[in-house]
Amino acid sequence: CLYDSFVARLAALEAGHSAPTPGTAFPDIRLPDHMGRYQSLMAIGASGPVVLSFIRGSWCPYCRAELRHWRDHIEALQEAGGQLVIVVGEVAGGADRIHALLDGKAVVLCDVDHGAALGLGLAHHAGSELLQRYLEAGLDLTDIYGTASGILPIPATFLIDAGGIVRQAFVDPDFRHRAEPAAMVDALVRL
Repeated sequence: CLYDSFVARLAALEAGHSAPTPGTAFPDIRLPDHMGRYQSLMAIGASGPVVLSFIRGSWCPYCRAELRHWRDHIEALQEAGGQLVIVVGEVAGGADRIHALLDGKAVVLCDVDHGAALGLGLAHHAGSELLQRYLEAGLDLTDIYGTASGILPIPATFLIDAGGIVRQAFVDPDFRHRAEPAAMVDALVRL
């Protein structure tokens, strides 16, 4: 399967291994939200813990499944004092679609050109074969992301406390594997 060989290539390159780990400070990223207003991660998290999730976009069925799971757990997250922040590189209304899918209960930040993901070690080149396969399936990543870079983010989820320290991290270059929202909520409750 093309996906299996793609994931094996990422694993061999140790993609995602330089991402923030538990016990380390998460960098204060500053990105526009779905309304175009710049927001600082530290400002968002000043009132309490944040679950920060980098996703590929609303076009990705695995991301949509993750977002649906979060929609089912977002109330429990908020009751535990946490806030959900989604980071996505999509342009042309992609962040709006994600904000709506989460019933407006999460902050959605736009990582245009995947700058934050690249800086955190959470992005990689998709490769010409995968890009071509996506095109054949009707997915033009140039249109979706507004750039012909061929860069895709690695889905990753972090629980960050109010002091900016990573308490839990789920980073897997296999985009089919995601952090379980219930596990992140449980980890938040244990803080």
